[in-house]
Amino acid sequence: MDFFAKYIGDKKSEVVLFSSTAIALYGYDQGMMSLVNTNYDYLDTMGISKEDPLVGVIVSVYYLGCAVGAVLASYLGDVRGRKPSIFACLAVTAVGNLLMFIAGLGFHAGALPLMFVGRTIMGLGVGGIDAVIPVYSSELNEEGGRGKALAQEFQANIFGLNMAFAINLAVTHNLGKQNQWAWRIPIIAMQVYPVLLLTFIYRLPESPRWFIFHDREDDAHVALTEIYGKDEAGGKLDELKEAAEEESAQSIGYSDMIFPSGKQYHETIVTVMGQVNQALTGYGAVSVYGPQIFQLLGFDVTTAEYLTQGNYLSYFFLMTFAWLLIDRVGRRFLMVTGAFGIAVCFAILTVFGGLAANSEKLGIPNMAVSVPGSIALYVATGLFGIGWLSEVWLIPTEIFPSTSRAQGSAISVITWGLANFAVTLLTPIGFNNLNFWLFLVFTVTNLFAGWWTWAYSPETGGRTFEANQQFFTDSKEHNTWLVTRVNDGEFRHLPRGKEGDGVEGERQPLLAADGA
Repeated sequence: MDFFAKYIGDKKSEVVLFSSTAIALYGYDQGMMSLVNTNYDYLDTMGISKEDPLVGVIVSVYYLGCAVGAVLASYLGDVRGRKPSIFACLAVTAVGNLLMFIAGLGFHAGALPLMFVGRTIMGLGVGGIDAVIPVYSSELNEEGGRGKALAQEFQANIFGLNMAFAINLAVTHNLGKQNQWAWRIPIIAMQVYPVLLLTFIYRLPESPRWFIFHDREDDAHVALTEIYGKDEAGGKLDELKEAAEEESAQSIGYSDMIFPSGKQYHETIVTVMGQVNQALTGYGAVSVYGPQIFQLLGFDVTTAEYLTQGNYLSYFFLMTFAWLLIDRVGRRFLMVTGAFGIAVCFAILTVFGGLAANSEKLGIPNMAVSVPGSIALYVATGLFGIGWLSEVWLIPTEIFPSTSRAQGSAISVITWGLANFAVTLLTPIGFNNLNFWLFLVFTVTNLFAGWWTWAYSPETGGRTFEANQQFFTDSKEHNTWLVTRVNDGEFRHLPRGKEGDGVEGERQPLLAADGA
């Protein structure tokens, strides 16, 4: 009862719970398609073979929808409000999911086009959610370390991944891969997320910051009272009004962000490359094509599927280290060490994948190569969760001023969508043509991701927003983007002791603009 009393009634806790559930929705889709892709009835209904490139296209077109949905939802969120935008995204997600469920149900003609339409529409909704939810959550969340809060929300993403794969595994092994309900049930089960969130959203307040920036001071005061209580509402309202006055003359558009001459081009490149590098770690592919990777290591189909579930469960629990470490050692440290660690794991996977493919010729027992290869994959998955899952979503909220934070979030989602579209499209082609050598490709891409992050991505933890934005101002004065050459490299690590803003900087709320 104490748990429910904490979360039901306290608006800040309700926002965290709502945001976590929304992020779990994104994770569910990744786990959902893992075994749908290998269902024989699904492939027959779509009129494609297991090796057909269209298998990857069906998965990846969703990410194109996400990219477009991020732009539309961000615009709607700015014009109509955060809650109406989230409501619309959830409704669109539910419609897209329903179209996927009915594709080929009682008919085969047109099943593939309908699946494409359903995947794209669902992507529009989920991409919008991914763009608006972090902004909405951050504008209402004040307490605790920024990194820890977001890392905990992204642990819910892995919960959604586990839930989807567990449902997939259960129905597949009870109904068989020839049964259409073995792939339709996991798809329609996803409806629980948008339906639950749609029924709960009415309890949440609109962003007080959005009210202030639309000259609705009375509504902002009501929302602040609902979130913080009568005693604190007045002070919070004054902070927001002051922030709005300061920002009224700071009009920032996309042209200021995406063109080299723009005021915030540097910040945008850091954001874009964060998402590109996350995709280059290969974990979009691991999430969607996990069973196929274990099969490359020499396991049979059933064992590979159970090992994939085990990998996802390990992923979920190891993610705990992300929110324990992110505000203590910094985002940059976790990302750099994570990328290099994943590169080592993929190099090991290349060796053991090659040995597994030639085990009979070499006279090597399957288990002698399959087990250590699987351990390397489990370790790599944990390193990704700790070092790369939440950090690339957090950094844009810490380097952009409030006038462009929503646009920065949208650019982040657009890049994520396009990058994962490419990776999930090319991965099945890579499996079919490169076999275990695909692991070597990911070794190289992880080395690049680690190098680029070390060279160009500043440490944003433990500092106020003004301090982080000062890095980009100073980089112009130093005429370099190299972190080691700006201000004697002080942004290579967290502030030390009283230098910078330390813990207080980390606890600075995103509610107020630019530290107001």
